[in-house]
Amino acid sequence: MTTLNSSTLVLPTADGGTTRHVMHEAVDYPHHPAPFSSRTVLAAAHVVADTRADYQPGQEPPVDWEATVAFRQHLFSYGVGIAEAMDTSERGPGGLSWRQAQELIRLGVAAAREAGAAVVAGAGTDQLTAAAPALNQIVEAYLEQLEFVQAQGSAAVLRASHALVSVAQTADDYLSVYRDVLAKTDKPAIVHWLGTGFDPSLAGYWGHTDVLAAMDVVVQLARDNAEKLEGIKFSLLDHELEQEFRRRLPAGVKVFTGDDYGYTDLLLGDGEHHSHGLLGVLDPIAPIASAGFAALDAGDEAGFTETMNRSIPLAVKMFEAPADRYKVGTVFVAWLSGHQDHYRMVSGREGMRSLQHLTDLFVLTDELGLFPDPELAAHRMRLLLAAEGVE
Repeated sequence: MTTLNSSTLVLPTADGGTTRHVMHEAVDYPHHPAPFSSRTVLAAAHVVADTRADYQPGQEPPVDWEATVAFRQHLFSYGVGIAEAMDTSERGPGGLSWRQAQELIRLGVAAAREAGAAVVAGAGTDQLTAAAPALNQIVEAYLEQLEFVQAQGSAAVLRASHALVSVAQTADDYLSVYRDVLAKTDKPAIVHWLGTGFDPSLAGYWGHTDVLAAMDVVVQLARDNAEKLEGIKFSLLDHELEQEFRRRLPAGVKVFTGDDYGYTDLLLGDGEHHSHGLLGVLDPIAPIASAGFAALDAGDEAGFTETMNRSIPLAVKMFEAPADRYKVGTVFVAWLSGHQDHYRMVSGREGMRSLQHLTDLFVLTDELGLFPDPELAAHRMRLLLAAEGVE
């Protein structure tokens, strides 16, 4: 019987076999505590569950606020700001309540302010309980959350509303709701266009199932409210559509890419237009992304491209369909990296990815040298394999 050293693991393969994996050394990615000058860079960051607290289904899931803030400080140390209380934080049914999202926003914005980091925070309508609210009730729900976000000193990201898509009849319904909400912003806001690749229940958002017709509506929204907008977060996972969308927006309204499959070229741009970053994938890849954006700030476009492209295979694996399950990967990588003591999710959905998917994430993350302590990552991966019955 061969004895393996601490840097070598036997991992399962997709064909039912096994393979040996030798851990890579950690890469010393330089810290970069100041925000970047060439692009706005925001991570939609995950939340750390409190696994020791007792609670019952239907109750608010407990959160480890200290570990959650500590992870944000890790992001800030690499120049990556946060888009707080977005989808990665597991807001919604089975996850964070609006009350908990308020605490997350309060803590996250305060931590960002202390670090001098960029920050925005999600304002939506997830506190609504009525099955079919009126449009004015949806506006009021948005405004309640917007008021709280702004009271913390943050600009808002107007999150896609499940309540709105359930009752809106026409594109004008969307335009009127967003117009009324944007009228109350005291800082330019970001509007989130979230596609069905991330959330199939949002089909027909903006009053159209055809994406080009929907784009016409969002462009009109941007033109009518340009002075109230920082930008639009474009989460449709379509490279060419995002480029077309950028060309059509009025000057001064940014596009924040949500394309976690092909962000390098979109962030770099075509010489006339470029996207900014508001990405869930920045949660696990902050150190390598920091090196990329530092290169871009220095005018080294080739270095930016090479650095960011190295992270794409990990991103593609983490966000493979169904894309919304990427949140499992963010928590898993944070656990392996030593940022938290477990890989339980706030919503309890950590079992929604296969062991093989997690194994592939482990290998891809290690190949990038992103584990600060490779021995700890290997130890924790062995614990997972043993718990899953893999000897």
